[in-house]
Amino acid sequence: MTLTTIHDELAHITQRIICRSAQTRAAYLSKIEQARTTTVHRASLACGNLAHGFAACQTEEKQILKSMTRADIAIINSYNDMLSAHRPYDHYPEQLKKALLNAGSIGQVAAGVPAMCDGVTQGQDGMELSMLSRDVIAMSTAIGLSHNMFDGALYLGICDKIVPGLMLGALSFGHLPAIFVPAGPMSTGLPNKEKVRIRQLYVEGKVGRSELLEAEAASYHGIGTCTFYGTANSNQMVMEVMGLHLPGASFVPPETPLRDALTNAAAQQITRLTEQSGQYLPIGHLVDEKVIVNGIVALLATGGSTNLTMHLVAIARAAGIIINWDDFSDLSEIVPLICRIYPNGQADINQFQAAGGVALLIHQLLQKGLLHENVNTVAGFGLSRYTQEPWLNNGHLEWRDGPKDSYNPEVIAQIDKPFSHHGGTKLLSGNLGRAMMKTSAVPEENQIIEAPAVVFNNQNDIAAQFESGALNRDCIIVVRFQGPSANGMPELHKLMPPLGVLMDRGYKVALVTDGRLSGASGKVPSAIHVTPEAYTGGLLSKVKDGDMIRVNALTGELQLLIDEQEIAKRPVCKHGLSDKHMGCGRELFGALRRNLSDAEKGACSIDF
Repeated sequence: MTLTTIHDELAHITQRIICRSAQTRAAYLSKIEQARTTTVHRASLACGNLAHGFAACQTEEKQILKSMTRADIAIINSYNDMLSAHRPYDHYPEQLKKALLNAGSIGQVAAGVPAMCDGVTQGQDGMELSMLSRDVIAMSTAIGLSHNMFDGALYLGICDKIVPGLMLGALSFGHLPAIFVPAGPMSTGLPNKEKVRIRQLYVEGKVGRSELLEAEAASYHGIGTCTFYGTANSNQMVMEVMGLHLPGASFVPPETPLRDALTNAAAQQITRLTEQSGQYLPIGHLVDEKVIVNGIVALLATGGSTNLTMHLVAIARAAGIIINWDDFSDLSEIVPLICRIYPNGQADINQFQAAGGVALLIHQLLQKGLLHENVNTVAGFGLSRYTQEPWLNNGHLEWRDGPKDSYNPEVIAQIDKPFSHHGGTKLLSGNLGRAMMKTSAVPEENQIIEAPAVVFNNQNDIAAQFESGALNRDCIIVVRFQGPSANGMPELHKLMPPLGVLMDRGYKVALVTDGRLSGASGKVPSAIHVTPEAYTGGLLSKVKDGDMIRVNALTGELQLLIDEQEIAKRPVCKHGLSDKHMGCGRELFGALRRNLSDAEKGACSIDF
């Protein structure tokens, strides 16, 4: 394909990141070079160590491992049979091991990592473990890889914290090649618009729990990822554009011949990236500053999850690369929104795939110089490889040129006629701190609001005020003590139905919080991830009911409209959180919680 010159501002922002990261990136590359070996890694093990490492293998596998000439590939698996997205991984280890053996290599399941679902824990105590689970997954990955048996790794993960956690673990073993193996989305169920309508009717008391449960069950009805464009599917989009999936692998449905062929191909491809293959490409070299920028661009062009504004920061830091919210916001000024996937539109991820999918997205962005093409990927050098799509030619997996034009311009727009010239992620700043807003689903007329605050220290207290009618007015809902250090930064998506009802009633409403929402956040203007958080003394802790607050996503303002002398006199609210640190396993995570960085540094406990 003919490529245009890289966009000047994209080049400028990338160079800014390279300069900012010079020392940390050099230190990281030095670290992984020290871990590298020019022979198979298990060759450095003593005989007793090695015997333990292959004791459970079959005779043929032991002979291969003894030979020291073939690769041993770690499989890191997030399988469980409760969560729809991870249920397909049940048979993947055996399938991958068979494909690896056919390629002359060995596969061993090195670790299983936990996979929890924000959809199940939403509004429950368990949600306070969600963000923490990402770091636990990273640590679990590292433990699995620490046996030093392996020459590469395949990572099986899909959802919210699982993929970022696997990435953190993979980059800590950055000398190993890596491919991420997706499992695909569930088939389309109840339309998202109808699901939201039933939710709001339930909040208003117009339908009962049985009707609500039927609607939810019709939406989330089978194996695979949820079909809305939340964090799970944002993860898949970003990983493919970063070149860590095989081209076109993200959104192929589970349990189909094409999905099986792609899974087998991932096993074969990882062997081609190992040291002994002669085409060594470790993940620590693949993930560089340009690749990180490509991931951010993919997020912005598709209106993806706000959770990635923290996860990508943490992932970049794990590779010695320093990014911040200015980078997201500045890139958003030049990257147009060219996808409408719920909650930014009515289409689901299957309709996105049918409209042209990732191949079309990458083609359009490359044509406008809005992606770096000259990057390494697991499929070879050059991102243009990802403008191709996989297909089965008489049962044989091949790639062909993907579409150049959208099959449904209401889902994927032509880049010259985008849905918005702004990428839909905006940095807000002011005396209340720094925050992010996902503006892609918020009409412009709702992006500016100046109204009195209604302050809550617990999200569960909002329901009673909503039901009493006390919130039937223009207001800015402040939900604080929800940041990383306070209670692990739970998702507050339970707030969206009542706030959506208030907006439908004609009131001007916004949310300001040091908590998070996710890729499912919709029409309610929400300043989230407020940093510094209330728990560590941020100004959010001094806000009182009735204080005027200005939220302006057009100018990027987040301002408490109170005289500075009055602010200085006010004591910091000391909200008791002792009950939030006990029960549902929360008491086990105190050490992690105490060491979490702020949201703009990735809300991470790991010392990179």
